[in-house]
Amino acid sequence: MGRILDRANAIAEENFVAASGPGGQNVNKVATAVQLRVNIYELALPPRIFHRLSDLAGNRLNQTGEIVIDARNHRTQDANRREARERLADLIAEAVKEPKKRAKSRVNRLNKRKRLANKKAHGQKKALRGKVDY
Repeated sequence: MGRILDRANAIAEENFVAASGPGGQNVNKVATAVQLRVNIYELALPPRIFHRLSDLAGNRLNQTGEIVIDARNHRTQDANRREARERLADLIAEAVKEPKKRAKSRVNRLNKRKRLANKKAHGQKKALRGKVDY
């Protein structure tokens, strides 16, 4: 996880753009919003992690294979940069985490018989709801 994050931080591109929101007149003068771009192909991830990361990224993943994270909640470039890096780290940490294997449930013979009997009774009840033939 640490190596992947270090690699992501090394190849990440930051662009500062004008932000809307808090900041008063400062918003009009200083580009405080951060657009962080990381190409997932350059991360050289194992296939399972790569696919989980691309699924988790969703709309943030563009057609060129870049994850684009916009951070514009704070008034300063530094705070927005920190937030963007944290969001990237969270996304990568979630992708690295192995999903739990689903344990198959097993129904015993008695419960299976009871379930099928209930289905049969329900079907017969529905069959009686048909058109009435005089």
